[in-house]
Order: sequence, then structure tokens, then C-alpha cells
Amino acid sequence: MVSLRLALAFFLYSIFIKAQYTDQINSNRPGASIGAFAVGKDVIQAEIGLAFQQYTHSGYNNSIFQGGIGFMTLRWGFLKETLELTIESQYLRGSLNSKITSVSNRSSKNGFLQNFIGVKYLIFDPFRKERELNVYSWKANNGFKLRDLIPAVSMTLGTNVSFEKENPFPFNNVFGNIYRPIFFQNLGVPVDKEPFFHLRGTLATQSHFLGSWVFVTNFTYDRYLSIDPMMTHILTLTHTINPLWSVYIEHQGSNSDLYRYSLFRTGFAYLYSDNIQVEATLGGSTKSTPSRILANVGVSYRLDFHKDFISAEEIQSKALKKEERNLNKTLKKDTKKERKRNRKAKRN
Repeated sequence: MVSLRLALAFFLYSIFIKAQYTDQINSNRPGASIGAFAVGKDVIQAEIGLAFQQYTHSGYNNSIFQGGIGFMTLRWGFLKETLELTIESQYLRGSLNSKITSVSNRSSKNGFLQNFIGVKYLIFDPFRKERELNVYSWKANNGFKLRDLIPAVSMTLGTNVSFEKENPFPFNNVFGNIYRPIFFQNLGVPVDKEPFFHLRGTLATQSHFLGSWVFVTNFTYDRYLSIDPMMTHILTLTHTINPLWSVYIEHQGSNSDLYRYSLFRTGFAYLYSDNIQVEATLGGSTKSTPSRILANVGVSYRLDFHKDFISAEEIQSKALKKEERNLNKTLKKDTKKERKRNRKAKRN
């Protein structure tokens, strides 16, 4: 029983001290929020999937836009454990059923919703200092403690690049360039256009508590240097049911001059192997301008070239031990030589 407790304690302890790099894949999926931690130095990770979304806009006589989204995120831990390069891309292909007139008009649209590149840096890691572990009590190690609410904090800064000259979904608005009221057309008011690039910053926090719960928050200022900056927040609560299955609930709210929305998601993730995770999500909004429902499936996969981090103290300790071994060898050689000289002196 003592051996079992020690093994369990060591396992739990390793989870806490490896808050940055983990032996198992650490994905931002499912959900739309990003965690505070990077994937770890020399780890390359892809998070890809497909989503179905339907938008119904009461302001346009309940016209409907339906489409499929292909999403991909590439993450690379480089230089140090706390740095990560992130590339995010989303491509939407769908059709609009316009009900503005008495006769429905269907048209197809496709284009990029996002092409983001940025760098994440872990500002504060509450797990950096080792915590005292009770090897005889699972409850003592997994019970709720106020210090568990102290979150890890990271900042992601980057830019979204628009490769398309005529983006059919400016500022992620699927109704943006599709509906142009005749009044505005006659006035010569131009359609919405995104600049070639605009900036985005995200402050992320991540708290672990009660052994199997994780709470993540994201606060994002997006589209800086454009005519329509946007503020977004995401709150995600994840619960690990067992080592293979986890579930989550999430709320996302956005606010800009063009539109506002409040979106709820829920779903699950399954750990297929140490380097592969699969997931699925359902979600919907609470507004009608437009209303929105969604469903997606995805997979996360990583290539793990990580090498265990060695601190400066460990490097110095190894160097001292090596120097001590070399010194002992030298002393032994000198002792042997001295003995040989003494024996020769006695013979003479």
C-alpha cells in the first residue's frame, strides 16, 4: 500500500512540476480559448478540424448563411520553455439564402476568416516552485486550496494578415458584403474592407484546482489599426473525468461597432495516445442578429522533440562532480607514482 501511495504521489507531483511541458499532449482544443502554457521547447503541434455553422439574421428577414469551416493551428515551442510561435488559419465555404425579397436568392461564398501569426510568452507560472507533497494522503494533495486559484498568466501578441483583395467576410461578418441596402449603394458608400494586416493581443490565465478542474480566461483586443476594433472575452471550465476523457463548457462574448454576440459551447476530448487527442463540440448563440449554431470535430497531434530542461544549478552540480572525479583520478595517479618512487628509494 505504501508503494502504491508513493507511485501515485510521484505521478501527481510530476503533473505539477511539468506545468510547461507535459508527457502527454497539451492542446488548446476543444473550445476557442488558448491556455496560458506553451507546448514546450522543441515541440511542434497541429490542431486541425472541420466545423459546420449556421447563421440566421432576423434583421434581414431571417436570411440564412450555412457553411463549413476548416480550421488549423500550428504551435512551435522555441528558444525556451516559455515561448511559443502560433499560426492560426480558418477558411469558410458556404451559401447564403437571401430572403430580403419575396423570391429567395441563393449564392455561394468562400474565403478566409483568419490568418493569424503571433508569439505567446508565459509571464507568470505558479507551478515554478516545487510544492511539498504528502505521500500518504491523496486528499491532502488534491483538496481545494486558495493558492490553487493563483493562475498562470501569458500574453500572446501578433497580427492577422488578409491575403484576399476582396474578402467576402470582412471582419468575420458573413453578412458584411452580401447585404448592401440600396440606399447605401446610391450614396456610393463603399463596402467594408479589412486592411492588409491588423494587430491582436490576448491575455490568458489558467488555474488548476481540486486535482481535475482547469479554468481558463482569455481577454482579447483584436483588429487594432482597423476601422472596427473588437473586444472579446472567453471563459472555459474543463473537468477531467479520467486519464482519457474530459468535458468542458465555455462562454465567449464579443463587442464591436459592427456586431455583438454571446456564444456558448460544450463538448468533450478523448486522449487517443500521448501525442494524439480527438474532440467534438456543440454550440449556439443567444442573439438573433444573427443567431448562430455550430458543431465541430477535430484532432490535435504533436511531434515531440523535447529534451528535459536542465537548470543552471544542475549544470554546475554536474560540472563540480566531474571535476571532483577528475581530481580523485589525479590524486590516485600521483599516489601510485609516489609509492613507486618510495619503493625504488628503498631498493637503492
